[in-house]
Amino acid sequence: MSRLVCGLQPVREAIRVHGPRLELVAVDVDRRGESPQLEALARFARDRGALVHELPRAGLDKIARGVRHQGAIALAPELAIRPLEDVPMKADALVVALDEVQDPQNFGAVIRSAVAMGATAVVWPEHRSAPLSPATFRASAGAVEHATLCRVPSLPGALDVLRSRGVVTVGLDASASTAIHRAELHGPVALIVGAEGKGLRKVVKHACTALVRLPMQGPIESLNASAAAAIALYETLRQREGALKGAPLS
Repeated sequence: MSRLVCGLQPVREAIRVHGPRLELVAVDVDRRGESPQLEALARFARDRGALVHELPRAGLDKIARGVRHQGAIALAPELAIRPLEDVPMKADALVVALDEVQDPQNFGAVIRSAVAMGATAVVWPEHRSAPLSPATFRASAGAVEHATLCRVPSLPGALDVLRSRGVVTVGLDASASTAIHRAELHGPVALIVGAEGKGLRKVVKHACTALVRLPMQGPIESLNASAAAAIALYETLRQREGALKGAPLS
């Protein structure tokens, strides 16, 4: 079964990863002549062995079913969902876990940040979470094609598994006493992010090795999940690069 991918960058990444395994790539025939990006995308798809169709905008709109497509769609293979137990946890493992994040825009943006920062895997519970949908793929700007994805029956159970494998589970909690830059993030780490407005559930907090907060100095008391995840990922990489250079935590 194929999945729908919409948007220039998501389709480009789907072509890059899947090439001839794409069922089709479709571009807006009415815009091709006036859009160098669509022209380049069609050439890239053909160079990668993908089948390219030229369709009128109405045809693309019908296939996209309301998702903004920018004149480009693809039908790609289903994403691989890996068992968490099968993902290697090396000394520099960096996992992002989401606790009931239900907004596909946030979900996709977290995946984008995780891939950009070299995260080992993205983990989320199968219930009360955003689906892997065209909106999620688009929000990830194609990064989902490169991500290691782990959907688990229970997030607390998954955190127990990670801890048993030597991974420190660090939850982001606005009320935590320790700021994230004071936490030790050098070894294998899982960063756990809660949903906007709700934060981490109590059962998830209890499954964390430590809770940390993002220092906030303005009038806004919290960030959405994707912004919080990006900051936490960056701080983890900052510490790790500093450790390689022998710099102390600040």
